[in-house]
Amino acid sequence: MSTLLQPEQRVLSTLEADGSRRWLTPKLSKGRFWQWRRVVAYLLIAIYALAPFVTINGRPAILLDLISRQFTILGVTFLPTDSVLLSLLLVLVAVTIFAATALAGRVWCGWACPQTVYMEFVFRPLERLFTGRTGKGGPPAAVAAWRTIAFYASSLIVCWHLANMFLAYFVGAHRLHAWIWSAAPWEHPGPFAVVLFLTALMMFDFCYWREQLCIIGCPYGRFQSVMLDRNSAIIGYDEARGEPRGKGREREAAGLGDCIDCNQCVVVCPTGIDIRAGLQMECIGCAQCIDACDAVMDKINRPRGLVRYSSQAAMAKEPVRLLRPRVVLYTGLMALLLVAMGVVIVSQRAFDVVPLRGLGLPFTLTATGDVENVIRLRIVNRTDAPATYSLAGVSPATLRITSVQANISAGPRETVMEPVHLVIPQADFGPGVLDVVLRVTNQTADSRDIPFRMLGPTSLKPRLPQ
Repeated sequence: MSTLLQPEQRVLSTLEADGSRRWLTPKLSKGRFWQWRRVVAYLLIAIYALAPFVTINGRPAILLDLISRQFTILGVTFLPTDSVLLSLLLVLVAVTIFAATALAGRVWCGWACPQTVYMEFVFRPLERLFTGRTGKGGPPAAVAAWRTIAFYASSLIVCWHLANMFLAYFVGAHRLHAWIWSAAPWEHPGPFAVVLFLTALMMFDFCYWREQLCIIGCPYGRFQSVMLDRNSAIIGYDEARGEPRGKGREREAAGLGDCIDCNQCVVVCPTGIDIRAGLQMECIGCAQCIDACDAVMDKINRPRGLVRYSSQAAMAKEPVRLLRPRVVLYTGLMALLLVAMGVVIVSQRAFDVVPLRGLGLPFTLTATGDVENVIRLRIVNRTDAPATYSLAGVSPATLRITSVQANISAGPRETVMEPVHLVIPQADFGPGVLDVVLRVTNQTADSRDIPFRMLGPTSLKPRLPQ
């Protein structure tokens, strides 16, 4: 071991010098930021718990039905044919995260991330309650066995509930309720296995892995290095005001700064870092160090803000710019994406039609010498009511359309595939292809004209059907 270079400080805040796990039991500082974070956290928890039960326009607020390939978000149902709209939505979410990070730093991590919300406002409070450390924080000297068992039992109940709520987003709250109360687990082994897996995963996360998910498992902390700039909001320590550190009543006479080296900003940090060491990847922006430092400043009659929300530029007394290239770029992209989504939504019709080429020969010649193409017409009923559709040829005038059914029927939100025969005289063909237009009309006289390119003979004639 003597031949190896030893690090000057911890490589990770959750590792001891010998490489063993450093278990964190942060003290709780109930300052103004913690109070606001608690309001936000409880609001998010309520939204997560109630969203599957809320209906908008007769539809669930959120239902991600993977089996039926239908996503319902805020009462609007997205079908597989809405791939463009879903892609725009995903890109908009990503750009919004970039913009929020450029402006407000890791506000998502500290205020709204499910890992932080449930860890800091559900599982750590349970741990403090059952270990007798409520209002005190820090590691307990010894814990009775019944306290440990009670903590893990309560955590298991919470994780089981969260796993069931997660499943409700994919199968629907009412269906899940029926499964739970009127069916045995083996009647629905797939969903039951999903709940078991998620429960075990959350128990591992919230009871063992904990802050290491933020430090090791989540890539967002590493992304911030390219999304932040010197004007982005961060939690920082005012080194010019705080240094040199020292204790004692005669700090000013001794030329000491406002930091009394009480270490409270470290003992409250949920990721175990020292904010006085500067901007670090492990900082999740939870503001616990601000609340702890403000409480100390109040006690020693010094102004608050030694540790505060600021930016690297502001801490260095540089001009702070709100409008800068990356912010303008992100804002412009968000505006363009919103406009594009609006155009796509406005242009949606009551049904979608996609003509697909049939299987087998591209064309055949009938006994009378006419050219026939067999296609598959896919119709998507986007409404919540049954619909019927009729077909007609628009151009050229000699186009004839035959189908197995005179009218094609589709149930609510249903996709149907119907074989259709397109027949046209061979004399109307050019060099092997002909562009035609089909018209599909529903029972409310809403019609769509669908272009299609028919294939026909060139110099070689296919074999006539027997």
